[in-house]
Amino acid sequence: MKSITIKGSERESVGKVATKALRNAGLVPCVLYGGNQAVHFSAEVMAFKNLVYTPNAHTVEIDLGKGKSFNAILQDIQVHPVSDKILHIDFFQLFDDKEITMEVPVKVVGTSKGVLAGGVLRLNTRKLKVKALPKNLPDFIEADITPLEMGNKLYVTKLVNENYKLIHPDNTVVAQVRISRAAMKAAQEAAKAAKAPVKGKKK
Repeated sequence: MKSITIKGSERESVGKVATKALRNAGLVPCVLYGGNQAVHFSAEVMAFKNLVYTPNAHTVEIDLGKGKSFNAILQDIQVHPVSDKILHIDFFQLFDDKEITMEVPVKVVGTSKGVLAGGVLRLNTRKLKVKALPKNLPDFIEADITPLEMGNKLYVTKLVNENYKLIHPDNTVVAQVRISRAAMKAAQEAAKAAKAPVKGKKK
């Protein structure tokens, strides 16, 4: 999985007053969990644009200077309900020998036979939870819709991979091809035509 680097500084004070002062200065207060003790730090708002404002999944290298850095993933983010300004971010530390669970986007590939026949593709699940060692975390999960006929569904069981485990019930639908209104109407008209008596036919 791709990684982005966020440069920040450790926080000496973590109270409400100090936190408000950081935000007023254009900084985002953050906490890194998962290690022996929580690490409080802050970074400029713009440092998070490629992490937060994207559908892609990333791991993060948190660089706090003086040779101190951590590998992590974004765990939780708080934003202002009106302005969407980032208020706080929680990270979870990664270790090479410990599995981690995170959401990864689904990437649809192929052209569905059902869509070519007039059906409508619906992506039911845009992200899936995976559990894996950090080195095996995928950038995305590829969902091949080529075999889907009209009315068919693609279940999560078709996306199994030996490098990671999908944390979803087997009946989870990732994508499906629905019958379009036009196709349904055409089928109904064809059915009516088949049942209609042929003119001029002798009894």
